[in-house]
Amino acid sequence: MKYTLSILVENQAGVLSKISGMFSRRGFNIDSLAVGVTNDPTVSRITVVTDCDEHMVEQIEKQLNKVIPVIKVRRLVEGEFISRELSLIKVHCPQAKRFEIIKIAEMNHANVVDVSNSTITLEYCETAEKTETLIDLLKPYGIREMVQTGTVAIDKGKAGIRV
Repeated sequence: MKYTLSILVENQAGVLSKISGMFSRRGFNIDSLAVGVTNDPTVSRITVVTDCDEHMVEQIEKQLNKVIPVIKVRRLVEGEFISRELSLIKVHCPQAKRFEIIKIAEMNHANVVDVSNSTITLEYCETAEKTETLIDLLKPYGIREMVQTGTVAIDKGKAGIRV
């Protein structure tokens, strides 16, 4: 099962290395990793998505809480948080297929950010599941290049992780 962890850490050099090193040393896999500063410039938030069982995610939480620059660790509960990832997808696009690809983009609320004679580049910000759907729709046209950010997530409503 996939688990999403939100980790508040001190915003200092080497923290990401300590966190990823902890995962690596213990043989835990990271499916997605995103880091950014919060509204407090001394604190960063790391969002990690990992695919493991309940026992392993409990071990990960315990181990993360032992890392010195970690302030708080919170496992986000499925259905109680919002998550997004950003994708840029460059698709082979001959003139004859341009309308079809633009229609797919529009139906999925993707933005066209670049057009050339033979390619079209889409920007898409959505959940991992919806991103996979868009990618599947575009594969028959030929995806030339693609880049994705890690997942970022935040609790719905008033709940949240605060310092």
